Amino acid sequence: MSNTIVIVDKIPVPIEGEKNLLEVIRKAGIELPTFCYHSEISVYGACRMCMVEVEGRGILAACSTAAEDGMVVHTNTKQVHALRKMIIELMLASHDQTCTVCPKSGSCRLQTVAQQLGVKETRFKTTELDSRLDVTGTGVVRRPDKCILCGDCVRVCSELQSIGVLDFAYRGAQARVVTSFDKDMGEVDCVSCGQCIKACPVGALTIKTNVTDVWEEIYDPEKIVVAQVAPAVRVSLGEYFGEKPGVSNMGKIATALRLLGFDRVYDTCFAADFTVVEEGKEFLERYEKGERLPLFTSCCPAWVKFVEQYYPEMLLDNLSTAKSPMQMFGSLCKEQLSKELGLPREKIVVVGILPCTAKKFEAAREEFRVNGNPDVDHVLTTEELARMIKAQGIDFVNLEFGSLDMPLSFSTGGAIIFGSSGGLCEAVLRFAADTLEGGGKHREFKQFRGSDGIKIGEIEIGGKTLRLGVVSGLANARKLIEKIKNGEERFDLVEVMACSGGCVNGGGQPINYGRDVNKERAQGLFDNDRRRQLHVSSENPFVQKIYSEGLDEKKAHKLLHTKYKNRRRV
Repeated sequence: MSNTIVIVDKIPVPIEGEKNLLEVIRKAGIELPTFCYHSEISVYGACRMCMVEVEGRGILAACSTAAEDGMVVHTNTKQVHALRKMIIELMLASHDQTCTVCPKSGSCRLQTVAQQLGVKETRFKTTELDSRLDVTGTGVVRRPDKCILCGDCVRVCSELQSIGVLDFAYRGAQARVVTSFDKDMGEVDCVSCGQCIKACPVGALTIKTNVTDVWEEIYDPEKIVVAQVAPAVRVSLGEYFGEKPGVSNMGKIATALRLLGFDRVYDTCFAADFTVVEEGKEFLERYEKGERLPLFTSCCPAWVKFVEQYYPEMLLDNLSTAKSPMQMFGSLCKEQLSKELGLPREKIVVVGILPCTAKKFEAAREEFRVNGNPDVDHVLTTEELARMIKAQGIDFVNLEFGSLDMPLSFSTGGAIIFGSSGGLCEAVLRFAADTLEGGGKHREFKQFRGSDGIKIGEIEIGGKTLRLGVVSGLANARKLIEKIKNGEERFDLVEVMACSGGCVNGGGQPINYGRDVNKERAQGLFDNDRRRQLHVSSENPFVQKIYSEGLDEKKAHKLLHTKYKNRRRV
């Protein structure tokens, strides 16, 4: 027990390494409202909502004040309460208030805090708003008239992703968050990771939705509409309906999708097994030849675009040519179903249900089309699927478990762990161990799991020592790349995910402010892995069957591999 304490509303609370007074107060069970505080990024202190009264020191912002022994803190004095209400009123006066048609309605923090504080009207004159609507990005929509200048998007883009496409401009009442030269999102170096959407407490940054397009496809009687569901979605969708993070709901998702009108429901994990096999073969071949190492994974489209923009000369040849599971599934599904149903691929509509906004960009890439027809026609995020389920009045919590369509849903545990940082690396290592040491052995590589932004380790497999890196967050990726560039580090295989913690924390996932949410979602995936009969992707009998029935090396390269291009801007 710590000997240093803070008295918070007459309750003694020990100081145990918390980085500020706000964390100590939250430990006491008091959730102060904040708009600009995120534990992963720098303290900014802009919104002032976390103000408290400290005896002998006056009113201070708890987020930017260090906790000191003997502090006596009052979190809800008359003056503090009045100041908080005034701040909310000022924010509302400079904020578009058409809340009922805002995509964030119901999950907007400004709306929530205003209700908590009993703010029913504002005493201040409404300011002139920037009413431009920016829909040029593939995954992100900007509504400047909703912005409250908290700066969360600016710091997330700069500090976590090292891209910095957003920043403050002008001063005083004219202050705004803008892109470089005030261009549209589609004209700047945005990689569509969606982390700014998760950080934004209001509706200034939202997901560019494809819900209407998908409904149109479902209503078309001439189309066969197929859904593929990514691993991370099953352990997070339930949060929109009051369930805990990490609860696996694939059975309910299958039932819900059929109620929505989808003709077939598949698991993207089936294609993830193909990705592991193809990427694993590619890795072992490069390792044996000592060429183009380290091999960088290419399943994360935000990371791929990052490489294309910032390190094309250095890293394009090091990216795996294996398509992501989503794109492999689209390619395989249209190939298989067009034969099975006797339909042209244009009549088969593949809808990817992903935790990621960058997948919208990936699906739209020219590389993933056959005669102009995309392998994946539309992408819905977890949030968009929840919206569709609610729109249809489906009681998700009480749905019966449905089954997936076979055989394009059968998968191993190696595929399902893709959704967490380190999962792809571990799946490839399982394949490598199975190949080099002989089948029948199941090894886990737990040292590469977890939420650390950079994980480095060496593994002995088949008498070979492999050096691996696992990175999440593009700022961490940049740090590692610079070390490789400067000769400070050497690797054989590097896994990179743009979002901290991996796909479980994707830009299209539920916004949940719990501290261990991503850890619980990841644990749900690893629990799924343990319950599977098979754990190595090459053991999937349906994968083996497709290979044996005509997917030779030449055809596999055509269907399952691609190449990327230089997008560096002058």
